[in-house]
Amino acid sequence: MSDSEETSLLPAQADHDLIYQRYSRAEKRFLVAVVSCSLEAFVSGTFLPSIPQIAAELQTTGATVSYAVSLSVLATFIGPLIGTAYAAYYGKRVVYLVGFPVSIAGSLGVWYARTVPQLMFWRFFQSAGAAPGMALGAGVIGDIYKLEERGTALGIFFGATLVGPALAPFVGGFTTHYFSWRILQLGLGVFALIGFIFVLFAFTETSHPGALKIESLEPNSRPRWRPVLINPLAPLGLLRSPSLFALTMVGLVVLLTDYVLLVPLAYTIGIRYNIRNEALLGACYLPSGLGNIVGAPVAGGLSDRVVKKWKSKRGFLYPEDRLRACFIGASVLVPLSILLSGLSIRYIPGPIGLVLNLLFLFMNGFGVDMVLGPSAAYIVDILQTRSAEAMAANSGLRAFLLSFAVAGILPMINAYGIVLTNLISALLAWAGLGLLVIIIKHGERMRKWVDVGYSI
Repeated sequence: MSDSEETSLLPAQADHDLIYQRYSRAEKRFLVAVVSCSLEAFVSGTFLPSIPQIAAELQTTGATVSYAVSLSVLATFIGPLIGTAYAAYYGKRVVYLVGFPVSIAGSLGVWYARTVPQLMFWRFFQSAGAAPGMALGAGVIGDIYKLEERGTALGIFFGATLVGPALAPFVGGFTTHYFSWRILQLGLGVFALIGFIFVLFAFTETSHPGALKIESLEPNSRPRWRPVLINPLAPLGLLRSPSLFALTMVGLVVLLTDYVLLVPLAYTIGIRYNIRNEALLGACYLPSGLGNIVGAPVAGGLSDRVVKKWKSKRGFLYPEDRLRACFIGASVLVPLSILLSGLSIRYIPGPIGLVLNLLFLFMNGFGVDMVLGPSAAYIVDILQTRSAEAMAANSGLRAFLLSFAVAGILPMINAYGIVLTNLISALLAWAGLGLLVIIIKHGERMRKWVDVGYSI
């Protein structure tokens, strides 16, 4: 490169750096704290220990009530797609302020539900309103942190958002056992109301200047007072990217192990080790959540170090290097935890078997975030200007496919047993490791196959 070419790049680089200097360090931390108040995973986590009590009160089976979990997973497919599509037009703050009231209405509906159809109807809206939070939060991180700092910031964000879900099953089990599952759902509505007030007064729009579609319109034609119809499936077009689609499949098989462990827990660990108390049953979910809390910041910091190490080694930035931080989770922690848990439940009785399973739950929670954290940072890296939409497409398709898989977990365990079910899940996780290797080795070529507007 000639001196003149190098000089011509300097202003562009300076402008690029200036974008990420709009907020002070303290302001960035405050914004991360605000977007970390996501209820998406908390709404899901509090429901699982309540399944037996809900089934008894509504005079149905646990397998039937577990379909509400599948429906809420489906809502996490639709909610983020709609939310991020409108966020790209109006901004992320507007979507937060619409999503929270939807979740409030859904929580009140679940609280009042007297039949299974009512439960499922309102459960969908409860989850859909909270669902865009993770994708929007990752987009906010992409707005305010540059690439070399992004992995650590995302790790802190995911770790913070997972504090609630880590406590959610215990809170759900405790409230269900000593009060009722209805009081729990009413409490979720109150939490959503607090979140709405917090965002209303504490959150500012972080999108880069000129990035919102509404800013491209003439001032007099901006539709400020009426909604604009936007295709909510538009973000799925980003999955034309082979890299993004393959990474979505990796996330699918990794996250599936989490659901295989947690959704039937009341009927696997609970029955095997004679845990009938909902509060104690809820406490059994804690190790998985704690693994998430610890794993998220560890994975984020590790992925940033990997990026800097390989950038120095190569002499240039190769974004797929970040995915090397996923290896220990994808190859060891995730598949072995699900496999060993199934074997322990089947063959090891008593306190020793219970303790081993709690260790495997922690191992799985830690390993899942060791894969999903760097993967999320990679998505934001290669599609920074459309990071929220890319995250929604990634998590949305994953959630859509998971909604069907989750519905089959309990029936499969009942038909074929815990060992075979967990073995299949472990084998799928190892297949995901193979996809990771392909993305890392051929990432640049894969990005050239279909250009969906990559940032780098």
